[in-house]
Amino acid sequence: MCGIVGIYHKNGIPLGEEVLKSMADTIHHRGPDDEGSFVDNNIGFYHKRLSIIDLSTGHQPMTDGDVTIAFNGEIYNYIELRQELVQAGCRFRTHSDTEVILKMYQKYGEEAIGRLNGMFAFLLYDKGRRRLIAARDHFGIKPLYIYEDGEKAIFASEIKAILAHPDVTAALNRESLNEYLTFQFLLGGHTLFQGIKKLLPGHYLSIDLKSGSSELAKYWEPNFKVDKHHTLDYFVYELQRLLEDTVKIQLRSDVPAGAYLSGGVDSSIVSILAARNIPGSLKAFTGAFHEGREYDETPYAELVARSCNAQMFKVYPTERDFVELLPKLIYHMDEPVVGPGLFPQYMVSRLAADNVKVVLGGQGGDEIFGGYTRYVVAYLEQALKGAIFETNDEGEHVVSLQSIVPNLPCLRQYIPMLRQFWQQEAFGDMDRRYFHLIDRSESALELYTEDFRKQYNREAIFHEFQSIFNHPDTLSYYNKMTHFDMFGSLPGLLQVEDRVSMAVSLESRVPLLDRRIVDLVASMPVNMKFKGGEMKYILKKAVRNILPPEILARKDKMGFPVPLHIWAQNGASAFIKDVLLSKACRERGIFDMKKLEALIRSERAFGRTLWGALCIELWFRQFIGR
Repeated sequence: MCGIVGIYHKNGIPLGEEVLKSMADTIHHRGPDDEGSFVDNNIGFYHKRLSIIDLSTGHQPMTDGDVTIAFNGEIYNYIELRQELVQAGCRFRTHSDTEVILKMYQKYGEEAIGRLNGMFAFLLYDKGRRRLIAARDHFGIKPLYIYEDGEKAIFASEIKAILAHPDVTAALNRESLNEYLTFQFLLGGHTLFQGIKKLLPGHYLSIDLKSGSSELAKYWEPNFKVDKHHTLDYFVYELQRLLEDTVKIQLRSDVPAGAYLSGGVDSSIVSILAARNIPGSLKAFTGAFHEGREYDETPYAELVARSCNAQMFKVYPTERDFVELLPKLIYHMDEPVVGPGLFPQYMVSRLAADNVKVVLGGQGGDEIFGGYTRYVVAYLEQALKGAIFETNDEGEHVVSLQSIVPNLPCLRQYIPMLRQFWQQEAFGDMDRRYFHLIDRSESALELYTEDFRKQYNREAIFHEFQSIFNHPDTLSYYNKMTHFDMFGSLPGLLQVEDRVSMAVSLESRVPLLDRRIVDLVASMPVNMKFKGGEMKYILKKAVRNILPPEILARKDKMGFPVPLHIWAQNGASAFIKDVLLSKACRERGIFDMKKLEALIRSERAFGRTLWGALCIELWFRQFIGR
């Protein structure tokens, strides 16, 4: 795991190493073990390395012949690819996955990117072909940002490195702020900074250095064409096999590895399978709060740990930790982010970094296997609509009113969501209804001034949402929802995953986000994935002999809730008021100060409006108002 920066001067002006180094120094936390640079006239890379595989000879940037690469991430199938290349006559001088990428590119060109199974972002310079390539993994697990103007293109693992370039000024992208207020994440390649974009997951950018032309190419996306030929038993067997294999290959490391373990289905699967492949006792890490049982699922985590003989490490973050760390976390994140779970995730990552250098987690399971309660809410409406009007929008009854009833108790904790959902356009189109389920703008916009709200265009954001949600291959409501969450909201969660681990120089791996698993699940008939409206039906069926029955039977899905509303009235009150009721915030002129004061006094349990306001104001202070 590493940090990379790169610069390409389009005008041919030679590049000095100094500016590359100053940019890379801002992300030293991503790679404190080693560093290196490469400059060829008007093109340059700088690399900060966190050494995980081939500790002695994996130095970067790495050059082989005319090709040079600066690479961040891990290629999990590098051993198999290396064997294939050796059989084809290739000779290697290191045991690193970095050299495998170089050799794969030399043999297959850009087609090699799609054959990599891993998490990665890299810059590759082909001097012979006069080509510069920037690539990002299938799901966007590893970040890569781009700034471009008429004279130069700048690349970096984090936005702060781009802002360290003397020609780049931090400026607000207002349309992106509107998106953040709506979802608490950003769609597509947008960032909150004018002129800075993300390279999209599953894409690579190829720049022809002779002509200056560039091409953005998509090398992968899941195929939702339904496989109607195979049976449920076949899919269960294949999923079991892939789960076991992905955890096994993601444990490849020359340093100690552990696992995040919350006690939910996803992290429990990863931890139990990891424990089977680690000599001795697996080190597992979790966190909770002392403010009540609704903020503590450690009993489930401990149950799983006992079942696989794992050594459990726990941390209990406090409001004092929150006050001390939140400004620092906003700096590490570069942008306001998805939900207050960022804070405890960082605390658990810091705990893990004291004990191991690599950690596996269950991120992505909800998006792949349909683990969000809003899917049940959406299908409850579809079932009612079909029963009342004797219609079926999907052509086959994925879920009926009769079949969904046994799975409705999971909605007991979501009555406020149901009340709000039913108030707006009941029985409308699928895209409009799902947009309502994830739209957070109503409570957020109330905090802003009238002038600010006039510039908010909800329909424009809805159309942006539609472009992802209404993928032509996703014919069922379920596939549309999971596709959106995979490529709309998941990148925001992965941004948190990357930053909280990299902030403490820890490599975080996410085995469930294996392209083979996603391709398999995408091809399954929907009624096998979401039978009767049961969340993660196919996953639970595949792991029924792996997980303790108490975990399989859980209906109290928690996530990682933070008692922010309690802290706002107690030890964190002064900090929150100092941020949101400050002179600087008042003079910024975007918040309605009376509404902010009322929110601080009355934020509801598990609410995210106060969190969003804190993130935005601290972000302005850190990056725009500095």
